[in-house]
Amino acid sequence: MLLIYCVTICGNLLIILVVSYSRSLHSPMYFFLTQLSFTDILLSTIIVPNMLHILLNNGGTITFANCITQLYFFSASEASECLLLTVMSYDRYIAICNPLHYTSIMTSAHCVQLSISSWMVGFSIICIGILTTSMLYFCGPNIIDHLFCDLVPLLNISCSDTFLVQLEVSLLSILLVIIPSIIIVMSYVNIIITILRIPSRIGRQKAFSTCSSHLIVVSIFYWTLFSVYVFPTRGQSSTISKVLSLLYTVFTPLTNPIIYTLRNKEIRKAIHEKSHKCIIYFNSRENSI
Repeated sequence: MLLIYCVTICGNLLIILVVSYSRSLHSPMYFFLTQLSFTDILLSTIIVPNMLHILLNNGGTITFANCITQLYFFSASEASECLLLTVMSYDRYIAICNPLHYTSIMTSAHCVQLSISSWMVGFSIICIGILTTSMLYFCGPNIIDHLFCDLVPLLNISCSDTFLVQLEVSLLSILLVIIPSIIIVMSYVNIIITILRIPSRIGRQKAFSTCSSHLIVVSIFYWTLFSVYVFPTRGQSSTISKVLSLLYTVFTPLTNPIIYTLRNKEIRKAIHEKSHKCIIYFNSRENSI
């Protein structure tokens, strides 16, 4: 788990640095990719260090305030990632379905506005459910059979009526998961229709290659979210719940930079150029010495 965490942080930092220092990558798509990397770093840092402590000690204790704090930042980063993935699909829709107006629509100011809106909406709307959850009453053995303070296991040990919280979670799931997923599906339906109309095979492959990485990331992320929160299986065992939770809190932030770097020629080229310049720079320093 420690190795996965280190690779996740290094991989996402690499994307942020490469995009920041490579002029060829100063485009809306890569700007949103850096924002996605920020959410992955935040999500991993919220979950993994405390999870390591729990695993190494075969359990652990956490105060109620710290548990609610972890739940808030974890939920807010997940909500922000949902919205950022939706914005990225909108960016690909404009780029492929309306390429002549792409530069006029996806301006730098508009991209910053979309990014800030995703973060602000994610971190503000989650407060509704967190405040209601924090007012629940807990009695008896407060043992959470989970790897971190997630909402479902927290509700399971509450002595209060959790109907209001579950209703709020359902409404928030519609706003943050179902509606964004519908927007993403509609965007990709139009993208696929547009790609199929391209006469040349090379043109179709080039157009689809710009969307394939994002589509893979979206599929993994939303499948686990739907499995855990939107349509959870009745009688789902704690082991399955933990595995699904690990998929979108630990392994998705790990796979995002891998998918985008391995499948994106421009990022691979930028990394190669930067590493080559570093080698030349160090060689020149050694020769001068």
